Amino acid sequence: MLDDRKLAILRAIVTDYVSSQEPVGSRALVERHNLGVSPATVRNDMAVLEEEGYITQPHTSAGRIPTDKGYRLFVDRLAAVKPLSLAERRAIQTFMAGALDVDDVVRRTVRLLAQITQQVAIVQYPVLSHATIRLIEVLALTPGRGLVILVNSAGRVDQRAVDLVDAGDDQLAELRGRLNAALVGRAPSAAVERLSSLLDELPPELRPVGSVVIATLLELTAADPATRVVVGGVPNLTRFGDQFETTVKPVLEALEEQVVLLRLLGEAGGSSEVTVRIGHENPYAPLQSTSVVASAYSHGDDVWASMGIVGPTRMDYPTTMASVRAVARYVGRFLAEG
Repeated sequence: MLDDRKLAILRAIVTDYVSSQEPVGSRALVERHNLGVSPATVRNDMAVLEEEGYITQPHTSAGRIPTDKGYRLFVDRLAAVKPLSLAERRAIQTFMAGALDVDDVVRRTVRLLAQITQQVAIVQYPVLSHATIRLIEVLALTPGRGLVILVNSAGRVDQRAVDLVDAGDDQLAELRGRLNAALVGRAPSAAVERLSSLLDELPPELRPVGSVVIATLLELTAADPATRVVVGGVPNLTRFGDQFETTVKPVLEALEEQVVLLRLLGEAGGSSEVTVRIGHENPYAPLQSTSVVASAYSHGDDVWASMGIVGPTRMDYPTTMASVRAVARYVGRFLAEG
């Protein structure tokens, strides 16, 4: 564990690096911050921080920058998410006022988050009921043709005719059993994620008909609003092109994948508290040079969906966390009153 002085030096390094975009040296820390110790002591403490993996030297200059581990400790040691000012809260209310329907709310929320954080905003469509999958049926109608039926816990029934690729009754029964075991009880967004990997788990004899049925179920579940994610502010990434390990292109490609974004929000924003996933804490390689700040938006215990931002690891975490929390809380209240 680091003592208070080393924590203060780490906070100062993070703060200066975020604002200046330049590696931070001991002399600058002494000049800018009231640390109450000599430059030699600061250098010694920086050496300890580097040895412990909290900061690193990007090149041969004397300056240091935070690592993912350093940012994580900085975020974890924030005393509390600071509240927005009255003017900032009024600006949010003004921006969101007059929204006509859920589509309009989501569009406004994406624009607002991207604008006030200057990052890429991602917003999941709200789910106004917690419907889960109750039953999946795969029925043979005529030789080679069948019907896929999807029933959810709210009583909604979706169905679609499919080509069963000459599958026999035993194969259909096994496929139906596997699908129900894997998907019943899951929300549509979780079902999409599970379906994406299920085909590889089927035995070879089930894969021809399985690929058809799984593709059909993906289409049916993707029609649920809970599986839709809206992205805004992508041009903001171009301001940070020099901060990605390779190029910004893999990040942009990852942001086009709805399943990836649903996973990001589900993993980072499964709570009404603001959560932060930093750099290599992210399991998706193209996004490991980014951080995700997310929160569920809800009213009371009724969690509807998640929203958040994606940006470079070098970001103003306190301000970004405050903005995400404020927008999430306002949108939750707005929908509850609507």
